[in-house]
Amino acid sequence: MYVGWIVVAAATLLVLGVYGQYSDNTPPVVTLDRNWVLPDTEPVGSIVTRVRAHDAEQDDLIYGLEPLGHKYNGDDSPQPPLPFTIDNKTGTIFLNETLKGRGGENLFLWVTVSDGQLTAKTEVYVNIENKSSPSGGHTRSPFPSQHGSGGRIRPPILSLPAISNYPRPPQIPPSSISNDNIDKPTILRPEKKLNKDINIDDVASTASTIPPTKITINNIENNEINNGASVSSNQSPPSQEIVITLVPIFAVFALILILGTAWWMLKNKFCISQKTKKSTKKQANVRVSYISDDPSLILKSWQNPKAKNNKYKDWKRENQLSEIRQKIDDKWEFPRHRLKVLGILGEGCFGQVWKSEAIDIDDKKGTSIVAVKTLKENATERERIDLAQELKVMKTLEPHPNVVRLIGCCTEREPMFVILEYVSGGKLQSFLRESREERNRGGPGLTSRDLTGFVYQISKGMEYLASKGIIHRDLAARNILIDNDRGCKVADFGFARDIAANAIYERKSEGRLPIRWMAPESLYDNIFSVKSDIWSFGVLIWEIVTLGSTPYPGMAAAEVMKKIKEGYRLDRPEHCKRELYNIMYYCWDKDPNCRPLFGELVGLTEGLLLDETDYIELDRFPDHSYYNVLNLSGEKL
Repeated sequence: MYVGWIVVAAATLLVLGVYGQYSDNTPPVVTLDRNWVLPDTEPVGSIVTRVRAHDAEQDDLIYGLEPLGHKYNGDDSPQPPLPFTIDNKTGTIFLNETLKGRGGENLFLWVTVSDGQLTAKTEVYVNIENKSSPSGGHTRSPFPSQHGSGGRIRPPILSLPAISNYPRPPQIPPSSISNDNIDKPTILRPEKKLNKDINIDDVASTASTIPPTKITINNIENNEINNGASVSSNQSPPSQEIVITLVPIFAVFALILILGTAWWMLKNKFCISQKTKKSTKKQANVRVSYISDDPSLILKSWQNPKAKNNKYKDWKRENQLSEIRQKIDDKWEFPRHRLKVLGILGEGCFGQVWKSEAIDIDDKKGTSIVAVKTLKENATERERIDLAQELKVMKTLEPHPNVVRLIGCCTEREPMFVILEYVSGGKLQSFLRESREERNRGGPGLTSRDLTGFVYQISKGMEYLASKGIIHRDLAARNILIDNDRGCKVADFGFARDIAANAIYERKSEGRLPIRWMAPESLYDNIFSVKSDIWSFGVLIWEIVTLGSTPYPGMAAAEVMKKIKEGYRLDRPEHCKRELYNIMYYCWDKDPNCRPLFGELVGLTEGLLLDETDYIELDRFPDHSYYNVLNLSGEKL
């Protein structure tokens, strides 16, 4: 087996060596007109053209211009500076110098596009027309020596690393052969291997019209170029031929090795699985057989661990250690077969919460009632990430009386279960609305002290979360649970983010948003922090005071956003005293830095609770002023 892996590794390294010059990153694809014709009267600052480019990796592209270095006009004299400039971000090319007096000139330049790693270059030919002259300008072909070019630019020949550094061949004086002695131009087609020192006598049968004079191939090529005929060699350099030949060979060889190794591994795996099945059958037969108490039968069930090097191994101790390790690693894992669903507690678009019965959970013997949070089958990857994030955040928390506690989880396979403590009273929002109806029927309902106590308990829970570097991002009465003793617990960390690394979080995903509870910086800049949770806490106090009413009654979501930006804040309910309303108002400061901390809010609400004054006069509660909006499109209520 090891030999096979060594062969595969060697073949892979060999193929990587051949393809080492390539990378996963691809160069940008450039779209550009490569022939520019400009009059010498073109005004400075005008747009010449626009370069368009596309990058498969969506990298930021940088555009540029480079002079070609020479004119391609028969000499090697450097061309003057380019009269163009390019916007390196948009690719727009402008004329930045006047073209007067440059009519009839031809310029060559590179247009470059870089993605930060690779640069694509495109050669451009520029012809400046002499429009200011009475005779007008004439466009000269960029490559006059090329036969049949028709003035079109030929793409630049790709230079190979093996031949790019070769020196140019020396200039050979023109041949003394007269063109009159040649009936018609004859292009010599050399064989695959043709030495340049071969004389024209050796190929006299191919060119019978040329007098037998000792002229090298370079002379004939030079004459053909002077006569306007273009000779293009299709012969590749030796290094390129080697690469082209070796790459397919190595690729096929590596493919055969990989397929052979894969087949060999699958075969071994199949054989091992068959042996394992037979072994398991034997073990099962031994376990159900009570015919004999022979210890040899018990030893047959000892399959692992196997002793190595004749050393004695205590297999019972090894098994105990592995069980202890598993318990340490899976501190929160709970066997899902010990969960029994009793009924549904609530559901949303993608998630559900089930009331369930768990056996021997949370260090308690017997059955316990728990809440199991999971996802529906139509849940997207975003919802799965949110639930996993909620679980990750809750695992970091110590038990707190005002925060819903994690009991366990089932994550070994889909669907994921998050097992939470069961809070019997349900959502605070529903509890407040039911108390309003009870009060209308003549029941006792809630007292001012009860409501002030809710505010105090929630501030304590949020103070703890903030101390752990956590922002909730969806703090509202619907995400507070209440038990039979009227104790409040902060719940639903589906949107929560651990922000211990930095103090703010920018929302990237879209979805239904709790607009009426969101701070201005969250609404308009997608920025969430502990300070935006404090804004939401102020709205939550307003919900408690109005017994679960929907904030900003009578306003649509768009109007709420506009009003908040203009400085509007929720009005003081007429049955709420100024001391409690001031706490709400402090939370709604436009400047996040001026809002109080949760620690300060705990102190303020505790002061109200210790005072015997009723800060919420429920006997003056105006039922006609507040109502509940059950469903609004695009909003989270």
